[in-house]
Amino acid sequence: MHLAQLNIARLTEALDHPASAEFVAGLEPINGLAESSPGFVWRLQTDDGDATSLRVHPDPNVIVNLTVWETPAALHDFVFKSAHTGFLRRRASWFTPMDPPTVVAWWIDVGHEPTVEEAFERLEHLRVHGPSEHAFTITRSFAHPTVSDDSRSRA
Repeated sequence: MHLAQLNIARLTEALDHPASAEFVAGLEPINGLAESSPGFVWRLQTDDGDATSLRVHPDPNVIVNLTVWETPAALHDFVFKSAHTGFLRRRASWFTPMDPPTVVAWWIDVGHEPTVEEAFERLEHLRVHGPSEHAFTITRSFAHPTVSDDSRSRA
């Protein structure tokens, strides 16, 4: 199984605003770093190479990042032990606080590309029920099931 993760953030200003310029300039290098990181599998992106143009939330300043990793450790290393960490430390410069949690992770079958709808369902589940095998945080993960949720529901 692989690990899917969604994180959402609300920009303080629109992407084309000068206050967002440094964030926008960092997207390509950070996305490239993710793609070259050990354990990276897939990320949601448009033909432009990122997902910032996708409007999947009623608030037009909310952007999403949806990725798939081989393991929680691979995701953790990218987020907290790579150049991404410096980018992460600057988030208060570009984003306004949102009701937590804003990050969710869950197990998927190898080869499955999660949808934004699926990801938001998992985030809502985490918000309502707290961390569980169905939806958890990257700092409090659960061991992957031996059989996927989808396979169990078909049995």
